[in-house]
Amino acid sequence: MLLSILRSGNMDFFRVLMYIFSVLIIIFLVNPLHECAHGFVAYKLGDRTAKNMGRMTLNPMAHLDYMGALTMLLVGFGWAKPVPVNPRNFKNPKVGMAITALAGPVSNFLAAIVGGLLYNAILTIMIKTDKLLYIPYMDAVGFASGFQWVEYVLMFFQYFILINVCLAVFNLIPVPPLDGSKILMMFLPDRILYKMQQYQMYFSIALLVLLMVGGLSNILGPVQDWFYQGINWLTRLPFSWAW
Repeated sequence: MLLSILRSGNMDFFRVLMYIFSVLIIIFLVNPLHECAHGFVAYKLGDRTAKNMGRMTLNPMAHLDYMGALTMLLVGFGWAKPVPVNPRNFKNPKVGMAITALAGPVSNFLAAIVGGLLYNAILTIMIKTDKLLYIPYMDAVGFASGFQWVEYVLMFFQYFILINVCLAVFNLIPVPPLDGSKILMMFLPDRILYKMQQYQMYFSIALLVLLMVGGLSNILGPVQDWFYQGINWLTRLPFSWAW
């Protein structure tokens, strides 16, 4: 996504800064939540692997993957170190893995919702204090003199929401090693599961190449936009009385 901003010619220093800041917040706060959610759900379902290895923690250094962090900064998609899970500890391995995998993307959607609520709370305060000159639509915002900095705060939350949505949708792709593949595995016979696991390394390389060349953007873009707009609509509802 940083590459997209640079290619667009919109080299506003604060826009780039807000994007980088939002990515850093996600890398050091949201990614640990994502991985900890996997470990916590696995623990509740009977697998103590993540807990025993010290991965059921919000310490960002326990989950940081440098290549995944760099990729997230450049293209808006990335990853952390996957939390180890042993499906043999679940009563129903396929169902247990599916629920554990789903916990990660759900945490990103919840983070996006929190960001949306904060975004709309700031707008509501600006409206009620007459500091917002006109009702915003998308990126069109205008503030009273001395309050233009609020626009960059809102920009931060827009990026925060968007990146979390991108990560959730990306992780739901049903291709190994992403979370979506583990959800899909619940419905597949064992012989197909074996084949998918056998070629997991090739899937990973293909995904990385597609990420770097932007090949996934055209495919995932409409889905991400649908969720982004939906979260914006949902999180605006509690504040609709002020608009």
